[in-house]
Amino acid sequence: MRLLKCFVLGAVASGFVLAGGAAAKPVDFVADVKPIFELNCVSCHNPQHAEENGKYRMDTKEEAFKPHKKDQRIVPGHPDESEVYYQLLLPLTDENHMPPTKLNKTPLTKAECEVIRQWIAEGANWPEGVTLKTVLKVEFVRDLEPVLEHGGPISDKDRETLRLWLSQGAVWPAEVSFPSAKTAAGTPSGPTGQIDFAREIEPIFAHGGSLSDEAKATLSKWVEQGAVWPADVKLGPAKGGAQAKDKGLVEQMRLGILSASKEQSEADMKPYTNTIPGTEVTYTMVPIHAGEFLMGSPATEAKRNVDEGPQHRVKIEPFWMEQCSVTWDQYELFMYPEDKPAAPADATSNYTAASVDAVTRPTKPYVEMSFGMGKDGYPAISMTQHAANIYCQWLSAKTGHFYRLPTEAEYEYACRAGTTTTYFFGDDPAQLGEYAWFADNSDFKYQKVGKKKPNPWGLYDIIGNVTEWTLDQYDPNYYKQFTDTVTEPWNKSIKPYPQVVRGGSWSDEADKLRSASRRGSGPEWKMQDPQLPKSIWFMTDAQFLGFRIVRPLKVPSADEIYHYWHSGVEKE
Repeated sequence: MRLLKCFVLGAVASGFVLAGGAAAKPVDFVADVKPIFELNCVSCHNPQHAEENGKYRMDTKEEAFKPHKKDQRIVPGHPDESEVYYQLLLPLTDENHMPPTKLNKTPLTKAECEVIRQWIAEGANWPEGVTLKTVLKVEFVRDLEPVLEHGGPISDKDRETLRLWLSQGAVWPAEVSFPSAKTAAGTPSGPTGQIDFAREIEPIFAHGGSLSDEAKATLSKWVEQGAVWPADVKLGPAKGGAQAKDKGLVEQMRLGILSASKEQSEADMKPYTNTIPGTEVTYTMVPIHAGEFLMGSPATEAKRNVDEGPQHRVKIEPFWMEQCSVTWDQYELFMYPEDKPAAPADATSNYTAASVDAVTRPTKPYVEMSFGMGKDGYPAISMTQHAANIYCQWLSAKTGHFYRLPTEAEYEYACRAGTTTTYFFGDDPAQLGEYAWFADNSDFKYQKVGKKKPNPWGLYDIIGNVTEWTLDQYDPNYYKQFTDTVTEPWNKSIKPYPQVVRGGSWSDEADKLRSASRRGSGPEWKMQDPQLPKSIWFMTDAQFLGFRIVRPLKVPSADEIYHYWHSGVEKE
């Protein structure tokens, strides 16, 4: 059966079998095979996943050629005996099909399968010293549209995204165009010489639809030359995007928030307990006053990770932070409003029904999301960062206060509570059990919120119990850019992974609860999600993950509010 499938696939594949049966050109590993493996395999078959989930690795020649269970992954000269190849041919419903459709992976094209088959048949040459890395699979609306709508200088990350998009075929949805771009007179000169933005690049962005080979070559040349984007050029919003509608809602909500805001200065900030309108559910907010602190950990700190340095000074503006993690009592009002009993006769009404109804709600998950650990008074878990952000939008519409997730800097500032030690209570982890639920005392599950001692600023479970979402994209080298004091740093998310989580959880060892400890999210956190495509709301494998909200004293602009609530991306 495997031999038959190989024969059929090889006969119909395009690109490497020439007309009339002429011999295909030899496969070049770096040019032809490496991009396929990096885009489709290494995101799961890498050192981290191998350690955490027992997977085999595909990032080095030594690891890729090792036997796997009873099968040989790669048998040079014999594609039909090579697991790496014949699993590509299995039915999409087969759990062993690669890339796994159950993880929302896109099957390889026939041409890509033929590249792998021919490479193995030719001896599976893998040059010494070539190591593979995980590469983002670029989606236009998710990854590029925000870059192109923004205008102004393009960052190094944006240039890398553009480069990857071009290398992956530059697929441009037909319904997306940027009508505000100025179409200059004249004919583009093509990919030779120095690229002129107004004459050669803007018309491409304004056009939309499929890109010609010439347009791809021109864009590629522009990226190679640094992707210089004039500061006065702004292309968005693109046709077909949802931003215009969403921003209109945000504008409406902000006007109500401003009219309802009573606190005008930091002196007005007091702790308060609020009842979610239309319910009897409450939550408590604690004022966190403005200040400056040293973010990160010193090189001498025990169990320190390199992504925690170098230390740098950070200024923080005043805000309130929720005293405890968001509980299921709160979160399920957002998740399942239709399942809740009618509000009591004396309960307050919605802040604005129109705004609340306009906020998108999660679809029902296929599994019970507390996983039997309890709901009444327990932290809500396993939501995506997108879900936590939209909860903040929903709660803002319900209450008339502006809520969002904390930035990574705000989280560490609040966690440290004016201290400079490993933990807010000192350097000795032996005291950790008084303040936090973690691997040594949690009984292998989360616990009710607010049962341990708070930190000096009155925040409960700011370490332990559940690790918590922040707004930031995780970058292990992010701190290296800061040489002077920085105010309100926020590494804005432009892709779904990894995002920063903070605080450590019930399943973590003591060192993961240190004030400076950082961690990035990953797609493996929803690996067992049975939905196809994967849910944008839930992460079935992140039973250690929750969040808490903040409310800045200063109400941001509507544009800033939109970007807080739509940090990162919804689609994956």
